[in-house]
Amino acid sequence: IAGGIRAAFISRKLVPVLCLSAARNIGIQPLLDFIAAAFPSPADTGAVTGATPAGGEVHVRPSQEGPLVAQVFKTMADPYVGRLSVFRVFSGILRSDSATYNVSKAKNERIGQLYLLRGKSQEPVEAVAAGDIGAVAKLQETTTNDTLGAKEQPVILPKIEFPEPVISLAAEPKSKGDEDKIGSGLARLSEEDPTFRFERNTETKQLLASGLGDLHLEVITSRLAKKFGVEVNLSTPKIPYRETIRGSTKVEGKFKRQTGGRGQYGHVWLEMEPLETGGFEFQDKLFGGSVPRQYVPAVEKGCRETMEEGVLAGYPVVDIRVSIVDGSYHAVDSSEMAFKIATSMAFKKGFAEARPVLLEPIMNVEVTVPDEYMGDVIGDLNKKRGKIQGMEPTGALQVVKATAPLAEMHRYATDLRSMTQGRGLFRMRFAHYEEVPAHQAQVIIENAKKDGDAAR
Repeated sequence: IAGGIRAAFISRKLVPVLCLSAARNIGIQPLLDFIAAAFPSPADTGAVTGATPAGGEVHVRPSQEGPLVAQVFKTMADPYVGRLSVFRVFSGILRSDSATYNVSKAKNERIGQLYLLRGKSQEPVEAVAAGDIGAVAKLQETTTNDTLGAKEQPVILPKIEFPEPVISLAAEPKSKGDEDKIGSGLARLSEEDPTFRFERNTETKQLLASGLGDLHLEVITSRLAKKFGVEVNLSTPKIPYRETIRGSTKVEGKFKRQTGGRGQYGHVWLEMEPLETGGFEFQDKLFGGSVPRQYVPAVEKGCRETMEEGVLAGYPVVDIRVSIVDGSYHAVDSSEMAFKIATSMAFKKGFAEARPVLLEPIMNVEVTVPDEYMGDVIGDLNKKRGKIQGMEPTGALQVVKATAPLAEMHRYATDLRSMTQGRGLFRMRFAHYEEVPAHQAQVIIENAKKDGDAAR
């Protein structure tokens, strides 16, 4: 029976499932016995196909006599020895206190003391040979998925494909002053876990942590608190909406202020219209010297600054063309600042007159599910204002292609898991911006104004 299980396992005709509990120490010994008895050794799996830096194909055989080929498959942040790189040697022997070559980055690397990992402990060893897994601390250039080898016979092994993050939450420190600690801590944790990523959204001013699910991000934050002493709150991130107009208008802006000394005077007439090609376009249509050319850059700058702040709900304005067509000036009181203020006043007034609308990010979504869950998945996407683009069979599964608003998709990983008993997968990519339905836009605008008032 043991021989048959081993042969079927090696040929991938059998997938064993073993039940145990690490926390309660139940079934650990049987698992280890099964690994020793049935798991394939490197000799059973045969050669691994790699590539040369030039793109040629190379077959790496598990032999201690061959050239060194090792791959780092995990990075850990150890509180005592620093960054610990865990690697598997596919060919040759890697020795302690030696020099090697990072083929992936074309950099020389110094190897210090090598270890074998035994649970939490690290046992120093002189060498790690083909087929074995070892660890080394404080590599300067090497990260997860890099290949170490001989400079004379360089080989790059195929990279491990890690799942893409499917959920993003905003991370905020519970204590003020911990912002810098959060960044450095998350950077260390992202080195350990390639499925976890973080970035600071410059538009919403939020730090976004992305992972494979709610539980994954909760584990990350608990480790952040345990290892780096920083406690954070996770919340639904803000949506990067946009504002634009659907109509055209001609509008006047005049700023006039008289003080004890020199006053301020700026006066412009602007034409505003939608721009189908996207972005922002500024045109100078002045004639007759009504506004001196030296003030035109200030008018354009006033437009751009007002667009960044937004008019409806404080979101950036896009897809608009603004033309200065007329105005007036005062020989003494006019200044660049006065024309910027006049432009801002005109822009806000004209924007409100030109049928303003709110735009929201729309995502391309691909959901892979078994046939029996197709109806539930499609129905759920329709509830989320999704539009089904098509369905494609792939083996025993179906791929549903759709577009859906980002605002409805933040917790989709959890929803899909519950709908499909954990058997559904999905990918999401930004597609484009679309107009928000009027009743929902009104709610968003009111909430944005409340947040702005609270902030002030």
